[in-house]
Amino acid sequence: MSPNSENSPPENLSEVDAANELMRLARKIAHHDKLYHAEDAPEITDQEYDALVRRNRELEEAFPHLVRDDSPSKKIGHEIAASPLSKVTHEVRMMSLDNGFNREEVTEWVARVRRYLNLDASDEVAITAEDKIDGLSCSLRYENGKLVRAATRGDGQVGEDVTANARHISDIPQELPEGVPDVFEVRGEVYMSRADFAALNAAQEEAGAKLFANPRNAAAGSFRQKDASVTAKRPLKFWAYGWGAASDVPCETQSEMMRVIEGWGFPLSPFLIRTTSVDEMIAHYEEIGRQRPDLGYEIDGVVYKVDRLDYQQRLGFVAKAPRWALAHKFPAEKAQTTLEAIDIQVGRTGKLTPVGRLAPVLVGGVTVTNVTLHNRDEIERLGVRPGDRIVVQRAGDVIPQVVENLTREEEREPFQFPDHCPVCDSEAVAQDDDVDVRCTGGLICPAQRTQRLEHFVSRKALDIDGFGTKTIAQFFELGWLESPADIFRLKERRNDILALEGWQDKSVDNLLAAVESKREPDAARLLFGLGIRHVGEVTARDLMKHVHELSALRDIAQKARSGDEDAASELTAIDGIGPSVVEALGDFFHEPHNVAVWEDLLSLVNPPRYEVETVQSRVAGKTVVFTGKLETMSRDEAKAQAERLGAKAAGSVSAKTDLLVAGPGAGSKLKKAESLGIEVVDEAGWAAIVAEAG
Repeated sequence: MSPNSENSPPENLSEVDAANELMRLARKIAHHDKLYHAEDAPEITDQEYDALVRRNRELEEAFPHLVRDDSPSKKIGHEIAASPLSKVTHEVRMMSLDNGFNREEVTEWVARVRRYLNLDASDEVAITAEDKIDGLSCSLRYENGKLVRAATRGDGQVGEDVTANARHISDIPQELPEGVPDVFEVRGEVYMSRADFAALNAAQEEAGAKLFANPRNAAAGSFRQKDASVTAKRPLKFWAYGWGAASDVPCETQSEMMRVIEGWGFPLSPFLIRTTSVDEMIAHYEEIGRQRPDLGYEIDGVVYKVDRLDYQQRLGFVAKAPRWALAHKFPAEKAQTTLEAIDIQVGRTGKLTPVGRLAPVLVGGVTVTNVTLHNRDEIERLGVRPGDRIVVQRAGDVIPQVVENLTREEEREPFQFPDHCPVCDSEAVAQDDDVDVRCTGGLICPAQRTQRLEHFVSRKALDIDGFGTKTIAQFFELGWLESPADIFRLKERRNDILALEGWQDKSVDNLLAAVESKREPDAARLLFGLGIRHVGEVTARDLMKHVHELSALRDIAQKARSGDEDAASELTAIDGIGPSVVEALGDFFHEPHNVAVWEDLLSLVNPPRYEVETVQSRVAGKTVVFTGKLETMSRDEAKAQAERLGAKAAGSVSAKTDLLVAGPGAGSKLKKAESLGIEVVDEAGWAAIVAEAG
């Protein structure tokens, strides 16, 4: 992954980096969904989870063609296959909500609603606003006025049957008044008050039982019990926020229907109001925020809903959330603690990341012991040293961050950032245009090896089938894989691999055959696979089109590193190659360990001379970007076509882009291209350009 890409704006990412980050986000969010929804044991705060989901959404909007089948944007909650409770299929899906985090995003949501409904500026859009309680969603189905089923949200489509448990919550009526619709599902939140939570934990501690982390966990764990008698002993509450399946909805607005539901005996949020402007919405949000610390229950934001039900019906839903609702989340709380130590961690790209070790402190209901310090410049900006008193918060970042140093003026030795890698002792340097310090050990640094090996065999690099993360980690632990060259020595270990659990003759032979098929790899793919900083797949191709041979690349890079201005100029004269690439190549070949790995690898593989046959076309010498879903070809094939036509295939749209090929689902790239006046064609238009060139 490119340096610091997880903190980079989407438009600065390559497709490879975006795809890799989307993969990691899908796995990470699925992990936390399971902990939160299925096990009631979250490891991170709501703010951290929201940050992950928000980052995933940003990347999917920027790279719509990279949206995964297992994307978090397509899922609600978590599958409940492992639950001891019976499954229930919801007649109407229980959706989640999109989030907003500031006034600008709320304003844009309202504007988006207006645009979608094609309303004039004079047309009123009323919005309900109520506090968002931090509990467990539940759907209560009434038939002929009697409670017949209660179900948790689950994955939105299938939940858990908790009917017996719901009968023990006094806020949930067992029967509704006469005149109610024949079928009506009331939806709301099961929660536990702060006072009841404290009392429950005190009783748990006295009994030597497990303590609950927060009121939400306590409510979920108490409600999702196979034995309803356990639920009966827990002080659970319920309030309604909406409805699901209904044979009749006797109102025309959200606010009117909620008051009807209240009249049936269901508690509602005491803050539920109807507003008619963004100013009123924000004022209500701020007022709830002021009262939040004194409320008897936990909340994490305010929910806005379009009031008119006919508008809601027209607005409909996106993948997992209604267009007519938005959760305006509160910022995280802050807390003071002591910075006890600063440790240095080394990532896959060699980046040295300082991590602060804290005296444990409770922030937003979670105990914090670590905090990111990002890089050397951030340490200098904050002036932090071990022993300082600091303020930390958990808002927006995946791990907490320092917002203030309270004792920076006290006499204390400044923190000395290392100039050598703490793992492999290779030189650690920062380029002139970068704040990050990186280990130059590259392929020999244990902290970087396994992830670099995964990158080397990945689809965009050498594309060797059979090498998953588990296999590489296993072979690395056994001492069989320490560098890319060792992959090509695996045929000598056939019997050793066969002796491992899970390996059979066919699987071993398939793996070794896949390796042997790459003895004459594409030189640009091999160069990209080495993971040299700033050398992505496009840059690797640009370099190889100029030098043709890998030996020539090493020679010219070393000359540039030693001060040969002609060599440096020759490289920077290549379109798309700047000083940062030249410097990164020079640093790579300046490190003896990297040279040893390079020579070892090239003693076992023989990349043919890199040549790209081109034909005359109207896009020769131009920059082409592909976006959206390509239906008649893969993205790799499309890029190869562009290269054959003498064009450069780039990953992002800029003023230098000449043509955008937009497939279905094109998003931000299409909008940017249109705003810049860039020519746009669809896939059929691109096919015509290819056919025209012959």
